[in-house]
Amino acid sequence: MPLRPTVLFVCVHNAGRSQMAAGWLRHFAGDRVEALSGGSAPAEGINPVAVAAMAEVGIDISGNTPRILATEDVRASDAVITMGCGDACPIFPGKRYEDWELTDPAGQGIETVRTVRDDIKARVEALLADLLPA
Repeated sequence: MPLRPTVLFVCVHNAGRSQMAAGWLRHFAGDRVEALSGGSAPAEGINPVAVAAMAEVGIDISGNTPRILATEDVRASDAVITMGCGDACPIFPGKRYEDWELTDPAGQGIETVRTVRDDIKARVEALLADLLPA
């Protein structure tokens, strides 16, 4: 792993799960890890319920914008975390790939989105423990 690993979070709309994951990663790792996110079919804007759920824990993702998954982002990343985007993600040799099975927060109420947020938090903490050895 390089001194400053790059993690790419990918979901279909880049509006909920991947944005929350990038928010947690930045929250816990600060400048020690680069967080990227993208979607295979980006939404118009961030899921407002995801924004609200993250705001409850003091993380502001309201200024983020869904963006298309770029092949260059995959190439530049050390770890690629997919969340329900299936085969839309290009595969490059030598990368670490994980697929996180998470409920899609789109159209869900705040209670469900809180559960997804907390699941993502635990997974990001485990990923960081692996990427940034003490």
